Amino acid sequence: MSKTELLVAALSRRRVNLSKGWYKFSRNPLSIFGLITLFLVILVAVLAPYITPYPEHAGAFTNLRESSQPPSLTHLFGTDTLGRDIFTRVIFGYRFSLLLAVVVLSLSIPPGVILGLIAGYYQGRWIEIAIMRITDIFLAVPPLVLALAITAMLSPNLFNQMMAISLMWWPWYCRLIYTVTASLRHEYFVYEGELIGASKTHILFKEILPNCIAPILTKMTLDMGFVIMVGASLSFIGLGVQPPKPGLGTMVADGAKRLPDEWWSAVFPAIAIVIVILAFNLIGDGLRDMFSVEEH
Repeated sequence: MSKTELLVAALSRRRVNLSKGWYKFSRNPLSIFGLITLFLVILVAVLAPYITPYPEHAGAFTNLRESSQPPSLTHLFGTDTLGRDIFTRVIFGYRFSLLLAVVVLSLSIPPGVILGLIAGYYQGRWIEIAIMRITDIFLAVPPLVLALAITAMLSPNLFNQMMAISLMWWPWYCRLIYTVTASLRHEYFVYEGELIGASKTHILFKEILPNCIAPILTKMTLDMGFVIMVGASLSFIGLGVQPPKPGLGTMVADGAKRLPDEWWSAVFPAIAIVIVILAFNLIGDGLRDMFSVEEH
């Protein structure tokens, strides 16, 4: 067969695998529910200024005449002590949470993947030992504790929160890709690439990396919810999004001070956090089943 025919056959096989995988994903009602939920969360976050009833309440707004109002038709989630609509602030809070997750994973995945590829390919050499020992040092400290320590040394804001979480997130991808690469290191397609004189860069990024996409996507989806939870935890103790910006964790912390009388101030932001984390976890479970079908 010619090179073109081999490429067409490979693409056709990949298309069939994707079709089977999507069928498996679509047969899981919980995964579909998570996908729809996430789509709606992203949609309302993007369109927040246009769909929220009081967009000005997302900033430095005060209306003491309507402070601490319970849920009603006028204010679906009630109002806080400054008279701001909690529903509006929850929708805008989704923006910061999703931005945090996207930025953190965008900064942590590339270095983690690259270091994992190098360490897995050069097993038994000094470079693998150096990379994995540094990775083990980071993994030895609980993620939230390390992020808390780093954020506490910096000014409490969203940017520093992103940098702190990114700094402690890359080792998880390094360990994951190291394991996958080590298992692929002695496969025939790697030996064939070396025999024909392919460069190390070609072998790592053209031969091995494509076989790591499935576990990367699955972990990335699950980590989106985990990053949002860590970010909300830091915001809860005042080390994340700062007022008057509507951070979900900050809103829960403020509302918790007035439980149980003004329960809506804490309950609705907390439910919002649970919803987005649950959506990412359900999608991650569906992707894991989907890629397991492709592998077989």
